[in-house]
Amino acid sequence: MNKGISGMRMLARAALLALPALVAADAAFAQDAKIDTGDTAWMLTSTALVLMMTVPGVALFYAGMVRKKNVLATMAQSFAVCCLITITWMVAGYSIAFGEGGTWFGDFSRVLLTGLVWDKPFTLGTGDGAIAFTFPETIFMIFQMTFAIITAALITGAVADRMKFSALCIFMVLWSLLVYAPVAHWVWHPNGIIFAWGALDFAGGTVVHINAGIAGLVAAYVIGKRVGYGTENMSPFNLALAVIGAALLWVGWFGFNAGSATGAGARAGMAIVVTQIACAAGGIAWMLGEWAAKGKPSVLGLISGAVAGLVAITPASGWVFPGAALIIGVAAGLICFWGATGLKKLLGADDSLDVFYVHGLGGIVGAILTGIFAYGMLYKTDDAEGAIAYSGLLYGNAGMVWIQVKSVLLTIAYSGVGSFVLLKLVDVIVGLRVTEEEEREGLDVAQHGERLG
Repeated sequence: MNKGISGMRMLARAALLALPALVAADAAFAQDAKIDTGDTAWMLTSTALVLMMTVPGVALFYAGMVRKKNVLATMAQSFAVCCLITITWMVAGYSIAFGEGGTWFGDFSRVLLTGLVWDKPFTLGTGDGAIAFTFPETIFMIFQMTFAIITAALITGAVADRMKFSALCIFMVLWSLLVYAPVAHWVWHPNGIIFAWGALDFAGGTVVHINAGIAGLVAAYVIGKRVGYGTENMSPFNLALAVIGAALLWVGWFGFNAGSATGAGARAGMAIVVTQIACAAGGIAWMLGEWAAKGKPSVLGLISGAVAGLVAITPASGWVFPGAALIIGVAAGLICFWGATGLKKLLGADDSLDVFYVHGLGGIVGAILTGIFAYGMLYKTDDAEGAIAYSGLLYGNAGMVWIQVKSVLLTIAYSGVGSFVLLKLVDVIVGLRVTEEEEREGLDVAQHGERLG
């Protein structure tokens, strides 16, 4: 009896001694569950920067490269896409992309943003593959919304000067839901097929650039060449606008890439460094290539090369060091210059503003080179052995190159077929193209009843 009482006293004393540790553990958990204000501030800033890439970035960039009679219509397309995709993303796009769902498609748990976590950090996915964030889901949702917006806006450059505004609006809504959102799920949700392969796409080489580039190329084939293409002067109306747009893209890209680190930390710092280097290298490479080939370096070539460098570093930005960024930028500048001047003639499509040759081709270059230069320790900083799975050929993981190639091929196939089907559907509903008379008059007047000056 006395022994039993003594044992109970000892157990009670041990429990009391353990209580402070349990309380401390609970406090630590509560502290961990709090919103990190630094990460939150950076993500809010990044969201604004990425939105700026479309309005006014892409709007000015594209408007400066078309003829005067289509400037307002071109800007209207970017602005309308921003409005349309915002609502599309809110209603169902986000749910399709980042709802739990399965391998190929998210579920509808977030339709109309139902159940969005707004007051504490959230986790994407379940089980061992889940990704924990230090800010609310509301911020993740709108950050991803800006990606969906700019991806759709990029496509408009391929069909500039000739697509009906009504057709463009319908196509963009359908494409965002049925092409963009599923690909985003594959690549960035832990349940997605490309995510499961272990592919590396830090900020959208496949999801944004290859996806938009292929859609643009397919659209250029389906809708046909501009009236007078190859025989009439189609020089840009105002390259100054294009330069301003490119500059806004350059600055906004810091939010695009460094924001994809989802926190204000060391990885974001490296991402912003390699983004700057690749952009500069791409601009110089295109400039020198054009200088050698044509005798003069054009302003349009310089800004196109800079954008090509930004595109190519996008999938790699959270995985590579500055030296690799330099190589990626140079490769993108030279290959995209060849694409816009040589490959474009071979393919024969009238991709008006070289969407495929800068974004599609640049995205392919960046995705594959990520498989060579990725250094897993930038992600798994405390696990050298585990980091090999996130490394590329240069750091001992030769299989990563094939994984990257697979992800590129799947994106090309799905975006190509999906875009073709949707374009044909829209053509049946409202028709894709304006009349020849309207095209010669210009879309500003024919589609919007307005004129620039």
